Amino acid sequence: MCTMKPLKLAITGKGGVGKSSLAAALCLLLARRGQKVLALDADPDANLAASLGFPATLQAGIVPISLQKALIEERTGAKVKQYGQMFKLNPEVADIAENYALTVDNVSLVVLGAIERGGSGCACPENILIKALVMDLVLHKNESLIMDMEAGIEHLGRATVRGVDGLIVVVEPGQRSIDSANRITSMAADIGIQRLLYVANKVANPEDKRFITQSLPEKQLIGAIPWCEELKQTDRTGISVLDGLKPDIVLEFEKILNNLY
Repeated sequence: MCTMKPLKLAITGKGGVGKSSLAAALCLLLARRGQKVLALDADPDANLAASLGFPATLQAGIVPISLQKALIEERTGAKVKQYGQMFKLNPEVADIAENYALTVDNVSLVVLGAIERGGSGCACPENILIKALVMDLVLHKNESLIMDMEAGIEHLGRATVRGVDGLIVVVEPGQRSIDSANRITSMAADIGIQRLLYVANKVANPEDKRFITQSLPEKQLIGAIPWCEELKQTDRTGISVLDGLKPDIVLEFEKILNNLY
């Protein structure tokens, strides 16, 4: 029986920095320690299922929540893509993760899909449902939740912040990644996220790590993942992000997890 406290984490950063790899690794390591884990893919460019090593046949059948038209209309009382309607602002979402998740080896996966920006016209039913679902998972579910976010925190709101144990910003040794991290840090402060953590990825040498630490002074860096070809190969071969890695690389992910407690 696992006695570890369930973790509620959001992982973000510039596109391509390795958010999904870190999210999947944390999910798999928590599951190995006996935790029940829910992985939430909140990145429109969804690839968390592949990083988790879900079979291709299962991945092919995934329909994001944002495209579950019948579900959205049933729960919100409004038609999808028809603006100017009245709809429920507090839709029932408590059963969605259980009924729509795919589960492999004690890790359940829910894919949210794209969330429309405010400039697209209005607060649409699919956005309302997604935000209500995220709030329910963060505040009311007694299991570890790892959220693979897009390059921002659009799925989070002030109401969910008190339930998030931390926002992890993944950075690589490049200025665009640092600039993105600084923007995310500012956004997180705006909604009151208290615990911001940083993970360096694709670190090929001491100079790479030094660039990141000097670019993010006084930030809490909880781990540095070395550049390794094996991570690239896991993506090409369809195995999980941890399978095929050398023990010393897996240990780096384990250190990150340990630093979260």
